[in-house]
Amino acid sequence: QVQLVESGGGLVQAGGSLRLSCAASGIIFRFNNMGWYRQAPGKQRELVARITIGGSTNYAASVKGRFTISRDNTKNTVFLQMNSLKPEDTAVYYCAAVSVGSVSAADYWGQGTQVTVSS
Repeated sequence: QVQLVESGGGLVQAGGSLRLSCAASGIIFRFNNMGWYRQAPGKQRELVARITIGGSTNYAASVKGRFTISRDNTKNTVFLQMNSLKPEDTAVYYCAAVSVGSVSAADYWGQGTQVTVSS
């Protein structure tokens, strides 16, 4: 059974930092590209950051320079370091796994973790 379990969300003031973690089980982690998505109330889910099996990364324009995605294949975990947080970063953040060769945006999703940034 595949599980992606996010942690690290919470309430933070604008300008603060949070580090999200996503622990994966039931998949061969090193053969999966990993991503973080977010969904704010009333908005569509959007890609925040993605990291490939080779470590290449890409980011949404709105978070570039503030967020950093990384992975630790020895711990089957992907991270999202979020700095200089803004109220508009408030959303539920989801971890996603995509098997190499998959044509889907995501094969598996986590349950989400709430991030709230106060002004």
